[in-house]
Amino acid sequence: MTDEAPFHGLRVGTAGWSYGDWNGVVYPAAPPRGFDALAFQASLFDMNEVNSTFYRIPDARMTRSWARRVAYNPRFTFAVKLYQGFTHARDAGEKEKTAFRRALEPLEEAGRLGAVLVQLPVSFRSGEENRERLDRTLECLAGLPLAVEFRHASWDRPDTVALLTERGAAFVNIDQPWLGENLRATNHREGPLAYYRFHGRNAAEWFSPNTTVEKRYDYLYAEKELAPWAERIAETLREEPEKPTYAVMNNHFRGQAVANAIQLRHALTGEGASVPETLLRAYPALAGSATAAAPPRARGAAAAQRKLF
Repeated sequence: MTDEAPFHGLRVGTAGWSYGDWNGVVYPAAPPRGFDALAFQASLFDMNEVNSTFYRIPDARMTRSWARRVAYNPRFTFAVKLYQGFTHARDAGEKEKTAFRRALEPLEEAGRLGAVLVQLPVSFRSGEENRERLDRTLECLAGLPLAVEFRHASWDRPDTVALLTERGAAFVNIDQPWLGENLRATNHREGPLAYYRFHGRNAAEWFSPNTTVEKRYDYLYAEKELAPWAERIAETLREEPEKPTYAVMNNHFRGQAVANAIQLRHALTGEGASVPETLLRAYPALAGSATAAAPPRARGAAAAQRKLF
């Protein structure tokens, strides 16, 4: 796909940047004092999806530090996951709404807020009551760049897309195990942005009663599995090259998300990456899209990589 016009709106990255099992693969086995994993991620990618905000609303001082730490990469943006009180526990009120919006302000002011991810559980099925609940949630987030992730297949219908479009929100296209009533592959790209999210295909662990987060997302995509998705994303960008289009790898176990994000971006743009040798050793298939310990791309990246190498 490298013969296409540049896809200026494309940003590929991972869900999160702070994982202990990335040490020795993506990061140093024993990260030295001062090593900044977020700054290093900004030397590899142009976006990151923040997971921690799902569990706890941060204060503005923290989000301001995120913007500062990626400042050397002018293209870098964040997708921030909505606090679970709005989507899972459903106990969030005005206090949480105010706190969440205040947390986003430093990212908005710095031009670093790319999307707010509204992730809904598989138990959240399409129906009148849930549609009304979703509409109220989107209304209270009006003015933000919204992307809604459904897990249940009942939401893959035209009236869902119409509801999201009316609220200025995108339908998140996901890759997950095709089990039961799980949402299958979609390619909805209506709205002001497009969003693609990859969870892996570890079907054996997806609904297992004894599974863990690490087991559920322990999956490495083969390039042939990414190829159909790369074509869908390319189709979106061929129509609107400037459209903000996010592709996020959530198969985070042992840095597999990093490897697959590099491969997907290479398939779309031909762009390679300079990565730690430990990542290449762990995932030899990266040899076609990455090189080891090449010079960093920017001064901020240089600081991060000096600590790494």
